Amino acid sequence: MPDSVAAPVYLVDASIYIFQSHFSPYVECFDSRGEDLSALFGFSQFLLQFMQRNKPRAMAVAHDESLFCGFRHKLCPDYKSNRELPDDNLAMQLKACHEICAILGLPSFASREYEADDIIGTLASRCRQVTDSASLPAVEIVSRDKDLGQLLLGEGDCVWDYNGNKRRYRDDIIQEFGVSPECLPDYLGLVGDSVDCISGVPGVGPVKAKELLGRYGTLENLYAHLDEVKTLPLRGAASLARKLAEHQELAELSKLLATIICDIDAEAESCAKTRAEDLRVGDFSEADFAHFLRQYRFDAAASRRLNYLAGRLAG
Repeated sequence: MPDSVAAPVYLVDASIYIFQSHFSPYVECFDSRGEDLSALFGFSQFLLQFMQRNKPRAMAVAHDESLFCGFRHKLCPDYKSNRELPDDNLAMQLKACHEICAILGLPSFASREYEADDIIGTLASRCRQVTDSASLPAVEIVSRDKDLGQLLLGEGDCVWDYNGNKRRYRDDIIQEFGVSPECLPDYLGLVGDSVDCISGVPGVGPVKAKELLGRYGTLENLYAHLDEVKTLPLRGAASLARKLAEHQELAELSKLLATIICDIDAEAESCAKTRAEDLRVGDFSEADFAHFLRQYRFDAAASRRLNYLAGRLAG
């Protein structure tokens, strides 16, 4: 790649790849005592393969540690109430997933207040704060979470479902949801998101949400013109207007829950102080990697596999 072309910045949503490995029937790994290491093995393998294939210059990993304690749970106790806290074994593996990032020279971030999505949103904003607009990097968010589509501001930005080998760009979000990426929180404020237990407005589905946002642009502007809704050429327009009026607070809360924070500035949060240049990939420590394999007592087959991948990366 010519020096005049900015290399992409890869922002990894760690939980997707950790839990995919943890629950996959095809990823199985135990330590020498029989304790499960599948999540740690799968995540380590993913990172090593990703780095070897893509040769990232700038990359960061965002971890989720805010389940049931983050600011969204304080706003809505039902938010992500379908999730479970990790048991002792998985908690140990999650801690080790931080360690492997450091060994591979990857900046990694977590928070008890903000989600991985907010960390990714803030890091994406930092990457765009460069003095030379010609060197503005594309932001490639490595995840399959559709909510992250709201962060796609540039034409080169994408959400990359790495295992599915599918990239979603701005135009793909518009085609899939019928709204611009910036309007995804408004869309979810209306239709909700069952995955995260965000209710939206009961009775408002994707078709009506797209129609309303196509006319009014944002949830706020829709409610500013709510008296017009009953006169729209939509089936059940009068009933739709009543539902919107009855559930306005719920719609506004749903949008708030679905909106990714892109400007974390809390003093205690490490990502708040991060600059674009801080996301450069550092050196891989072969000695620390060898210690890591011994510390977690990977079985012989897993150790061989990870050593093979590490050798390809180092080479």
